[in-house]
This record gives sequence, structure tokens and C-alpha cells, in this order.
Amino acid sequence: MKILILCDAFPPAFGPRMGYLCKYLRRAGWEPTVITEHVPGGTFAFLQEEATEVIRIRYYRARGRFLRALEWGCVFLLDVLFGYKDCRMYREALGQTRKHAYRLVLCSTYRTFPLPAARRIARKAGLPLVADLRDMVEQVNGHEFISHTLPGLWGLERWIASAFLGRGRRQRNRVLRDATCITTVSPWHVALLASYRLPAELIYNGYDPELFYPAPVRSARFYITYTGRIIYAGRTLNRTLRNPELLFQAVAELAKKQLITPETFCVRWFTDEKSQQFVRQEAEKYALTEYMALYDCVPASRVPALLNESAVLLVLTNKTGEQGPKGVMTTKFFEALAVEKPVLCVRGDEGCLEEVINRTRAGLSAHRTEEVCRFIETHYRQWQASGLTTVDADREEIGKFSRKAQAGRFIRIFEQIMGTVVSR
Repeated sequence: MKILILCDAFPPAFGPRMGYLCKYLRRAGWEPTVITEHVPGGTFAFLQEEATEVIRIRYYRARGRFLRALEWGCVFLLDVLFGYKDCRMYREALGQTRKHAYRLVLCSTYRTFPLPAARRIARKAGLPLVADLRDMVEQVNGHEFISHTLPGLWGLERWIASAFLGRGRRQRNRVLRDATCITTVSPWHVALLASYRLPAELIYNGYDPELFYPAPVRSARFYITYTGRIIYAGRTLNRTLRNPELLFQAVAELAKKQLITPETFCVRWFTDEKSQQFVRQEAEKYALTEYMALYDCVPASRVPALLNESAVLLVLTNKTGEQGPKGVMTTKFFEALAVEKPVLCVRGDEGCLEEVINRTRAGLSAHRTEEVCRFIETHYRQWQASGLTTVDADREEIGKFSRKAQAGRFIRIFEQIMGTVVSR
């Protein structure tokens, strides 16, 4: 059974949701062909061969900072005026449909592209369309979904960004109304789509059970570990999205009371250079430089070992609301659940993420500094006694978030759709 997948990103650079889905689709007898934008990087290199075939479209080839910025601006204008990126992806998809007999089209995106191309090819080939929304622009307050920072234009850049995002939102919803089925990643996303009269199936992000499982390691230091970016490339920290302030305050308080020492306690950050700069500034502000260790981002294949040797796993977010993130449940959170180490979420979102933390008994979604202090101190004492930490999590609940189980959900949706089409 052949399936055509159009997506904005696919491993090795990013796109773990589609990468893991292809892995388990192939094991179930499906043959996925992926058409995606070429994005440089190697974080998920181990997933890049999971599709039967991957076609990567290069929209950007220029070298040098000035030429890259000029090329990005030209592509941006062509895309806004003529739908350039979707047109190129449609042409690639059309060629594939002439060579293979696909059963349906799946499109996964974090914004709008390549939904128009997916709808067009589904109509042309007479195939059902499943639209998978990993993110939606409404879930953050600001312009984080624009990949480049717009130049200063006396305030007009904000109007341009808002107009661009608004146009994309309307275009997205028009395509979704023609989809046979919509899937998305959190209850908040389902509720928002329902407000647009767009019913959606909930399929969370998750973890690969073959990579992420409890394998505790005793360590000579108490490690609190964070993997991933804190800020978006090219931007200053937006504390409305991720706010680690409670962590710094709590560690400073514990250090002041001499309950921890730099020799035995360490917060490790595996992140990009801009985020590292922010951590250095905060560490100096709270006199915690000795308690921090900064490392570059690591390939996803190294993450399971890092999590299992840690004492506490850090998740950064902020309170859900008009100014805060909404429905943000990252892959790294589910991977932290899988290894059954205490999860510390700061600042707790008081939303979907907090509900899952409480339901799985995985750790703390913190609202106040004193909560973080008690949480760290409790597990620090556990580590002092045994050299490692554990958490009495609900394994049955955590198991619902495995990538294998979620692939089964997708397959049941596909089979139901194909059965309906055949019966007609």
C-alpha cells in the first residue's frame, strides 16, 4: 500500500513525527514516498532512510550572508504572490503519481506550506487527503513562526508579519475544509480547530519505545538536563514562550542554604549558541556560573543515554494564556516521560502539558519557586542515598504516547478512509 507524504521538513534535519511514522508504516507493510523541502542539518540523521523514497526540493542555494538574505527575500515574495514553493512541490508530486498508484495523500505541516500543494495533487489524482497539523500560528503570541527576522521598517515589519500570518491562516483553513481527515497534536489544537468548525483527531507527539525506555545509570553528580533550543535563531529570548526563571531562582536558593555544591550538582544545557549566551547571562545574574554546564546540541540518537544518566529532566514552557504558549507539547517532553526520570516543567503551563504530567505522575509542573526547591531537594536526597533517581510513573498512561501506538492510530484512520472510498 503506497502513500504519498508531503511535508515541510523531514529527517535528517527535523520532522521526527513523520520520520517515526514512516518507520512504523513500513513495518506494517506500507510504502511511503516523501516529498519535502531540503533543510540542512543532521539531528535526526538515523531517521532519514525510513521512507521508501525521499525527494528533497532545494529552494535555497545561495552562499554568503548577503546572497542568502537576498535569495530568501526573493523566494518569500514569489511565494506570497504566486505560491512558488507549493507549485514546485506540486510538480514533483505530479510526477510521482504518474509512476505509482498511491492510496492517499498525507500532508504534515507546522504552518500552511505545503497544504495547498497537497490539496491540489489529491484532487488531480482523485485521492483522499489527510492533513496533519504539528503546530498552528495561533499557539504563540508573536511572530515566532516566521523563519527569518524581518528588517526594521519603522514598525511596518510587524504589520507585514501579521498580514502574512493572517493570510496563511485563512489559506490553511480553506485547505482543511477540503481534507478527508485532520489530525493534530494536543487537546488545545483540537479545540481551536473545532472553533473553526474543523473536526480533528488527536494524535499526540511521542517517543520511540525502541530508543527511549528506563535504563538508569548511577552518576557521580546530580544532573538536571535540558536538550533543545531556548530561543529561536535570530531572536532574543521570548519569555512568554519559555521562561526558566523559577529554575534559576530555586538553584540560587538551594546554593545559598548550602544544600547543594558545584562538585555534586550541575544543570546541563545541550543547546545552540544563542541559547547558551542567554544561560550564561542568567547564571551570572544569579551567581550560578559554577552550577551550569553548556554543550552544543547533540544528535537525537545520543539523547536517550543523556536522559538516563540524569537525575531530573527539564522542560521549559510558560503559563498558557493570551500572552503565553498554547498547546505546546514537544517531543522532548514525551521522551522524558519514557525514561521514567523526574520531569521538572518550569513555568508550568496550567494546560495540556500540566494535565499529562499530573495524569502520568511524571514529575512537577511548577508555579512557584518554593515548589521547585522542594522538588529538587527531594530528588537530590534520593540521589545522595542511591546514586540515581526514579519516579513512580503510570506506565500504562505513558505507553499511550509511543510512536508505535500512534502509527497504529494513523493506520486505522487510513484504512477507514480507504474503506469508505472503496465502498463508494
